[in-house]
Amino acid sequence: MHELSIAMGIVDIAEKETAKAKANKVESIELEIGTLSGIEVDALEFVWTLAVEGTVLEHASKKIHIIKGEAKCSGCNTIFELKQVYDACPNCNSFLKAIIKGKELIVKALEVLQ
Repeated sequence: MHELSIAMGIVDIAEKETAKAKANKVESIELEIGTLSGIEVDALEFVWTLAVEGTVLEHASKKIHIIKGEAKCSGCNTIFELKQVYDACPNCNSFLKAIIKGKELIVKALEVLQ
């Protein structure tokens, strides 16, 4: 379950940023997670409490924004929703595409307390 290591990486980022701000704890954290990122949000939620225990994120509220996959077809330039990385263009059935969105894992915001 790589979600535990991802959660611990998020904790590491939060602790570094909190130290830079000379703050004591995080009030809230916002994450952006793409549907094509390979991260199971339910599994991340499951390990979150364990990962943040005893850290600056222990009592922080968490908000996760899900970013839907989106691609641009290399053949006809159609932009379309991409549910799986191997989906074909709905316009011309080409499998050649550029992924525009959906692979994100971003700590979008941290609200810290002094």
